[in-house]
Amino acid sequence: MFLRKFAISAPIFVIIYILQEAFVSQLRLTGGGFSLFLIFTLIWCALSEPEVGAMVGFGAGILMDLSESSSGPMGQWTLIMILAGFAIAYLGFGDNNFRSSPISLIVLTVIGVFLARLVYFVVGLMLGNEAGSLQHVLASLIGQSLWALVVAPLLVPIITRVHGLVYESGANL
Repeated sequence: MFLRKFAISAPIFVIIYILQEAFVSQLRLTGGGFSLFLIFTLIWCALSEPEVGAMVGFGAGILMDLSESSSGPMGQWTLIMILAGFAIAYLGFGDNNFRSSPISLIVLTVIGVFLARLVYFVVGLMLGNEAGSLQHVLASLIGQSLWALVVAPLLVPIITRVHGLVYESGANL
């Protein structure tokens, strides 16, 4: 049953990834802009079970590693997204009040974006990636989190509905 649901959700993630790479990454916004794919993935994981969150994080991490804008080595985003997907899914698992509250989903997503980017930066430093000044890194982290705070409320209703179609109502697919 899980395989069928993943087969249905995989094209959705590929479409969002293509939108991210073709359009969103081309925008030059203040504060570093936003990652539509990262926000989408974290909201999807928040609505899922922990195992599904880790598996979605794995697939999303591979796609993020394939991105042209990824500066780290292959597998860096995959590791971070597995951990982020599992952690966010674990925090929201079993609490229907949490999953039904858009505000809690938005707050968790914004915190997840901040922490995922921060861990990416720290792991990149440990692997020898070049980093800018501390002021630039902090401004980028805060700017991307603020953009996530703007974009996430627009995406939560759409992602909740699509996730419900795939995982809850789509049990008979």
